[in-house]
Amino acid sequence: MTKDEFLKLLRKSSKSSYDFAKRYVTNKLPTNFKYSADLNCSFDDPTLTEFDIYPEDNDKMINLIDENEVVELLCRKGKVPVWIDISVESVYKNKTIFRLYCAGRYSDDEEEFYYNKQGTGPFGIKSPILPSIDFNGEKFKLKNNYRKSLFTILKEWFQ
Repeated sequence: MTKDEFLKLLRKSSKSSYDFAKRYVTNKLPTNFKYSADLNCSFDDPTLTEFDIYPEDNDKMINLIDENEVVELLCRKGKVPVWIDISVESVYKNKTIFRLYCAGRYSDDEEEFYYNKQGTGPFGIKSPILPSIDFNGEKFKLKNNYRKSLFTILKEWFQ
């Protein structure tokens, strides 16, 4: 898959995820996007030979990157993760933040992409993280995972 093809799928999937989230959240979702990626969420066996696997990606998280940085991060040697779950995570600094949970198996074979038949290649459109209480289908406010508390700011300042 070319980087341009991947970028088009990322944009299409972001728009679908954005539209899906608007049905469930009370937040005003900006049309400016950023992404946070969790790599190698599938923790694949590094001895698999039909895929490229990067064990050094285990437990690696990259936060608040733009779409071009996503492309550079996830397109490796013409291959991309076979699945990437995308969902709206929060709103931060007037940007809608998407969470990307990525498989550790990289392929250039479209038949390996989990969501290819839906027209989104490796991207699976997922809901925002639902509140832990029964929300009875009512809209809810997204948690902001990026805003630092006053205590954290003061603690960092005095170190």
